Amino acid sequence: MQLNKILKGLLIAVPVMTLAACSSSSDIDEGAANQSNQATVEQTTDNDAVEVTTLTPEQQAQEELRQKYDELRQEQVIYFGFDAAVIQGQYGELLRAHAEFLVKNPSVKVLIEGHADERGTPEYNIALGEHRGQAVEKYLQSLGVSASQMSVVSYGEEKPMVKSRTESAFAKNRRAVLVY
Repeated sequence: MQLNKILKGLLIAVPVMTLAACSSSSDIDEGAANQSNQATVEQTTDNDAVEVTTLTPEQQAQEELRQKYDELRQEQVIYFGFDAAVIQGQYGELLRAHAEFLVKNPSVKVLIEGHADERGTPEYNIALGEHRGQAVEKYLQSLGVSASQMSVVSYGEEKPMVKSRTESAFAKNRRAVLVY
């Protein structure tokens, strides 16, 4: 009986508290807020309140760098033909974008991972992955990226992107990956 009263009380209290939490009041002069020329960032906290902060020019530069990182992380894979370590022309623009970013940010380092499909011996695939990574490294160096910003590692067939044994899966596994 006591539990029934508590549940009824909660049934009424929860919607009332929800409505009270959703209501808001604005103490900000909208005209003054619209005149701000500095960038702002909205951050959501655990209680769903929005906090607006003003960024300094240095923080803006760091934010732009982070956004550029995010964009580059979207496209970071270069695929190769069977038993080849030659960069195809379709990846020129992608590699130029990465090179431009690395040249403008000399403190940033990139790891180039070379991969191969599972056909061939493990030793051969390690060497082929190394050649693919080195091909990407040389291409980036030709675009002005410092050798000290890059390192190459080969995983051979050890880290396949796709585990099935079809030609399309093999094609996805013949790759080099840029990791920042």
